[in-house]
Parts: sequence; C-alpha cells; structure tokens
Amino acid sequence: MQDSKINKENLEWLLEQPNDTQYELFKNFVEIAKLHYNQLLEEEMREKAGEKYSRSDQYSRWSSNPGSIRVGNEKVKVEVPRLFNKQTGKAETPDYYEKLHNLEIPTEEVLKKVILGLSQGDYEKVTRSVTDSFGLSQSSISRRFIEERSKALEEFEKRDLSNHEFLAIIIDGKYLSRDNVVIALGVTSTGVKVPLGFIQTTTENSKAVKGLLKNLLERGFNFTGGLLALLDGSKGLHKAVTEVFGEFVVIQRCQWHKRENVVSYLSENQKALFRGKLQRAYSEPLYEEAKIRLFAIRDELKKINLSAANSLEEGFEETLTIHRLGLVEELGRSFTTTNIIESLNSQLAKHLRNAKNWVNSEMKSRWVATALLEIETRMKRVNNYKKLNLLITAIKAELKLDQQMVA
Repeated sequence: MQDSKINKENLEWLLEQPNDTQYELFKNFVEIAKLHYNQLLEEEMREKAGEKYSRSDQYSRWSSNPGSIRVGNEKVKVEVPRLFNKQTGKAETPDYYEKLHNLEIPTEEVLKKVILGLSQGDYEKVTRSVTDSFGLSQSSISRRFIEERSKALEEFEKRDLSNHEFLAIIIDGKYLSRDNVVIALGVTSTGVKVPLGFIQTTTENSKAVKGLLKNLLERGFNFTGGLLALLDGSKGLHKAVTEVFGEFVVIQRCQWHKRENVVSYLSENQKALFRGKLQRAYSEPLYEEAKIRLFAIRDELKKINLSAANSLEEGFEETLTIHRLGLVEELGRSFTTTNIIESLNSQLAKHLRNAKNWVNSEMKSRWVATALLEIETRMKRVNNYKKLNLLITAIKAELKLDQQMVA
C-alpha cells in the first residue's frame, strides 16, 4: 500500500514538472531502467552466491555474456552475469534476466504513443539519444506502425454496419494537406455515434460522396425506416444524399453554417447585430414563430444587402426541418447544427498533428482510420438520446413511410 502511494506521488511530481524537465527525464528512461536492471540482478546474485569474492555451497559467480532486455517497446543491450551451479555442474542465467528478456512487445502501446503523443521521428530521436539500443531503426518502427495501421484501415473499411439501426447521418469535410477528407458519422436509434466511412477528395463533389454512401449501403447501412441527413449546405453533399437515399431521407441544413454564410456578406459592424438576430430566430421552438422572425430578417437584409438576403432564402426550409418536426426543445441541440461531427473533426486534428509529411494517399487513410477508431471509443451519446423515438416517429410521418408500407 505504501509503495503504491509513493509511486502515485512520484508520478504526480513528474507530471507537475516543466515540459523541459519531463523531456529530459523521459529521454533517460532507458538508462534508468538499465540501472534498475543491474540492481535487480545484483540482488539475485547476492542471494544465491553471496557477496563478490565470498564462497557459497551451491553457487559461484561465473563471468558474463552479452544479452538484451525489453524496456517498454525497446530491445536494449545489457551484460548478463552468470552463475555456476555446483550441484548440477551447469552455468545458469539469473531468473530476473529471463523474465525481462522474454517480455512481449506491446505493439498496441507503440501505436498509441505515435497516434496520441510523439511523432514517429521524435520517438526515434529521443530513444536513440541516450541508448545504443537495437531493433529500433526508423524502418523497423515504420514497418510495425504501417502493419498496425493497415489492420485498422482494413477493419474500418470492411466492418459490418447491419447490426445498427441508424436514424441520422452527418457528413462533413476536413482539409488534410490539400485534400478534403469527407467523413460520414452515423447516429443510431439509441444515440450512439458511429464513424461510418471517409473518402479523400479535392472538393465535396457529389460523385465522390455518392461513392462513399454507396459503400455504406454495401456494408449494411439500413435507412428504410427513414433517415435524417445533417449537412453544412454543400450542393455536392445535398445532391449525393438525395440521389442515394431518395424518398427515405429528410435534410436538416446546419443553422450555424447558414448564419455564417449570411453574415459573410455584411460589413464588420453589421455582422454581430445579424448574428444575434438569426440566432434568436433559430432558437424559437415553434416552426411558425421561427419562420416569421427569419422572414423579417430577410426583409431587413433586402434593404441593406441583397446578397445576404438571397443567402438566407437559399435552402430556407431545410434549415427549419427540426422545427417543422416539432423537436427543437427535445433534440435541437444535437440535430440543428453539425456540431456533432465538428467535435469529431477537432479530435481528429489533434490525433493527426504529429504527422508532418504525408508520403501518399494510403498513409493518410491509415492514419485517419486509426484515429477514428480510437476516437469512437470515447464518443458520448447524443444529448437527450432517450427521446430519439420521437425523431423516428416524426421522420416516418414527414416522409409518409407508414402509408407507403400499408399501400
């Protein structure tokens, strides 16, 4: 119990130190481990053979051989003292050496260090600066990382989606070294968020996005009970969604994107004023009240900036879908903006910040897939998920799916 307390206190002390101090300590973790190794083996040698130059009935010290032990993810060269067993007439290696030598390589931890912390190049630089370890070349690290991430990519691209009942899909793009990575995020009937797939494309064009959506269908994505598609206003996304899901989809345009598009036409001193007006209009829980407020803003904008007014009118009804379904108070926080996927994109950016040079498209895909699978494990359900049954019922009524089934 006392040891556990000391370890915890030491860890807390370490984490409170300046970054430079933590870096210096981390740099030397291999050397510290080797000192610990030497102490462990000397204790075992002393227990079995006694102090140096002393005599023991069973063992005597017997030179040493080169060897290696596992320290974290590394194979480190060490000297291995040997014992001569007088009873058996054979030389033996210390028990602690055998245990440390045969430790398994925690490849999962290696991957997490790269994705969540140090970049590949930094990791090699830190470890090589303090030890003459072997088995840790840039090429061997790369092969191990590529192998692990390739498995993650294959798992992500092929995993079966048929065991989920989806009621919403959110699609958005994120720029990654000149390429636009378009990500699809699903929401199940129980409020669980599931990264569905992604593609690399220069723009959010309909042809590329249709390919992404058709792939989801091939993997069992079921939308026959009706689907809410939450989009940022891109024409390419809109076209792809309507062509693939047809009469089974209802679209909600992101109110945040619409607001920002409208005010982008205004002068700086007008932006704050109309941001507030649009936000208050979209915060109205009743469809008719929100519509009246927005029409009033449109008429006001026509007098000062026709482009801003036209922007507000474009896709007007689709910005009020959740209002029309009567679910603003219950589910508006989750389904009137693309904040759900924006949060995912933000986490993705943190995971990928350590990759400075993208060698090729396959490398990008491996990193994105690995990061999405990691993020998925920490994603919370959507707000007020226990009331999602109301959304399911409302979507079916909006699309008249129950009537189609009867017919």
